[in-house]
Amino acid sequence: MGFLISSLLDIFGFGIGIPVGILVGFFLFVYSEPKDVQEQDVRPLSQLDSSSLVDILPDLPFWVKNPDYDRVDWLNKFILNMWPYLDKAICETIKSTAQPIFDEYIGKYQIEAIEFEKLSLGTLPPVLQGIKVYETNEKELTMEPAIKWAGNPNIILVLTLCSFPIRIQLVDLQIFAAPRIILKPLVPTFPCFASLVLSLMEKPHIDFGWNILGGDIMSIPGLYRFVQETIKKEVAKLYLWPQTLEIPILDATTGATKKPVGILNVKVVRAFKLLKMDFLGASDPYVKLHLSGERLPAKRTTVKRKNLNPEWNENFKFIVRDPHTQVLELHVYDWDKVGGHDKLGMQLVPLKLLAPHEAHEFTLDLLKNTNISDTHKKQRGKIVVELTFDPFKEENELSSGHLNGYGKKESGISRNSDDDTLSGAGLLLVTIQGAEDVEGQRHNNPYAEILFRGEKKKTKMMKKTRDPLWNEEFQFMLEEPPLGEKIHIQVMSHRSGFSFRSKESLGHVDIDLTDVVHNGRINDKYHLINSKNGQIHLVIRWKMI
Repeated sequence: MGFLISSLLDIFGFGIGIPVGILVGFFLFVYSEPKDVQEQDVRPLSQLDSSSLVDILPDLPFWVKNPDYDRVDWLNKFILNMWPYLDKAICETIKSTAQPIFDEYIGKYQIEAIEFEKLSLGTLPPVLQGIKVYETNEKELTMEPAIKWAGNPNIILVLTLCSFPIRIQLVDLQIFAAPRIILKPLVPTFPCFASLVLSLMEKPHIDFGWNILGGDIMSIPGLYRFVQETIKKEVAKLYLWPQTLEIPILDATTGATKKPVGILNVKVVRAFKLLKMDFLGASDPYVKLHLSGERLPAKRTTVKRKNLNPEWNENFKFIVRDPHTQVLELHVYDWDKVGGHDKLGMQLVPLKLLAPHEAHEFTLDLLKNTNISDTHKKQRGKIVVELTFDPFKEENELSSGHLNGYGKKESGISRNSDDDTLSGAGLLLVTIQGAEDVEGQRHNNPYAEILFRGEKKKTKMMKKTRDPLWNEEFQFMLEEPPLGEKIHIQVMSHRSGFSFRSKESLGHVDIDLTDVVHNGRINDKYHLINSKNGQIHLVIRWKMI
């Protein structure tokens, strides 16, 4: 009998002792702090042996280990001085952003309130261990900073659950990240870039402590590694290159010219019952056409002599940049040999009324102006026009493309494409960005000339410089792709004032447009022929309907 009772007591003691021992040991492990902290031995690198150098190598700044990274001590000093103000600004942003999210959970799962008891990022700012800047031919600035932050934040979140407050505190935060920051496109409007594009080049390292009810739950075996891997996986899923986060800074229309999206085909058919403006009871009408938002001169039809019901059947093409807001302006005039031309009437056609690739015929009443409040409307006749909007093919329609070094999809058509795929009308866009090291024998006032299919266009002249920046775009609307054709571009210099030898060639280049048609776009610098060191930066694009 005594043996049975002794066995039962042993089993009971073993069952109670193990959980109590684990619980006591856990709390002693969590709340215990080291008593003996040795002072660090600080010595110069020259006095360290090889094993010590290997130990400290991961902590060395990037500008020490990698020559591509620049040292930015001045920027770290600037951040340090600004940190008290940045801390308050960032915390206010966190509060305003988190509050709507907290409000969604109040009333659910017995949650009565969620609020920050304390919110501060601490006194230690992030440190840039170096920064690498890329030079590209695009209108963008690309840089990769190495950021390390061993902060001392004081963030306490109070969760009131069933009238019982639960305090959650974030402590000992450490973050190491290598983001890529792209400012694009660069525009002549402050802050001189329209958007900020962020991506991570490698998975970030994030380490922190998480105190709940006074105990660091990250000390629980297995939980620390699970949280670490989960955070890395979720962040990488969202922002690891080639995934990006784009933050708009300026409105899309501010400071930047919108890219062409299609071609508007206009056929001026006829007009009838026009006003009699001439002394003998007739008019000499013609039509001027202009697309809003374009700086190019207006286009015009031929003049029909002494005709109140003229027929033109003339075709025109316009480059469309925003079909939702642009408007086609039609102005009918009476041509006069002497003096100004009399206005017969006008009308507007919003492009948003047009469906892609569908011809629309409009019979429009001519108006004196666009003033709606004008009640004295005189019959000025009608005009008939036919409009067709042909948008350019999207890049993914041309080819599946591939990713370049910056995570962008390169437009283009495979060189093995059939001729049928390459045929069709389109738009050739030539952008002359600038030139470098162009030097004349007598003067340096460079400008660029483009010669293509007998048509000559030129940039503005830049005075007294060897490195002109033009950034001018020229357009050529073509019925067929320019396969096998070349475009001639030369840099000239013009002497200011009168001179018998006022012009001088600074070099030229001939570009084969076959590559442009196949690839959709080229962006490169070319050495100028007959120039010692001169280069010209060109961006040429082919947009196909």
